[in-house]
Amino acid sequence: MGKFEVKQVKSGYQFNLKAGNGEIIAVSEVYTTESACLNGVESIRKNAPEAPVEDQTVEGFETLKHPKFELYLDKAGEYRFRLKAKNGEIIATGEGYKAKAGCLNGIDSIKRNAPESPVVKVEE
Repeated sequence: MGKFEVKQVKSGYQFNLKAGNGEIIAVSEVYTTESACLNGVESIRKNAPEAPVEDQTVEGFETLKHPKFELYLDKAGEYRFRLKAKNGEIIATGEGYKAKAGCLNGIDSIKRNAPESPVVKVEE
């Protein structure tokens, strides 16, 4: 099982969702307060499991309603994803992947890990 690691950073609070193997599979924005950060964790738990994937790497892709994962190519040509909440706000982003399949595996890992993952506070 994975875990959400909540930590204080210079400008607020941030969390990483880690898979059971310790790999970071999603990173949050920086929140101003710890409670806002914990609300972000709850938003991922609620939205990720059922969120469809909008594949923006294919021509003429269908625009889906929020919440959703957006799969896209970054400027370096790597596949990335972001999870958007019902209000359209980005609540988590993933790392760059060389292959589309790796990026889709990252999304699947979030869907599997997020609902049951405990929150752990870490010190930097």
